[in-house]
Amino acid sequence: MNSQTRKSRNGGIPKIELAGLRAILLDQRTFRREQLAQIRQRPKPTPTTSHPSTPNAGASRAGRVEGAGAGRAEVEDCLVVAARDVLADVEAALDRMDTGHYGECRECRGGIALSRLRICPQTLYCGECHRARETADR
Repeated sequence: MNSQTRKSRNGGIPKIELAGLRAILLDQRTFRREQLAQIRQRPKPTPTTSHPSTPNAGASRAGRVEGAGAGRAEVEDCLVVAARDVLADVEAALDRMDTGHYGECRECRGGIALSRLRICPQTLYCGECHRARETADR
């Protein structure tokens, strides 16, 4: 392997920096796994109904309780989706490190700035390509 090939591996990021970024990604992976485990351990919200003496009051109260349970379930579903998405991104970044493609922009194949990787170590795009993608999505 020549020095040019070695330098381009993992975006040419120095080993000490890669080690620090790997540690951040591993911490994120642990956090997201624990977050998902905690959400799975929580009891699922179930609608509760009461039997008050007046039927109309009971229907109104039951609707509020069922709405609150459904709202909580919806929030937890969103949390699970977001945590799974971030976990997948983190694991993909760790895989890119292992295969030597970390720090390489998926769009232009150029290097991703180390300052950008320190902020978001699982990022796929350099700043310029990220901005172009955001502009195109609008």
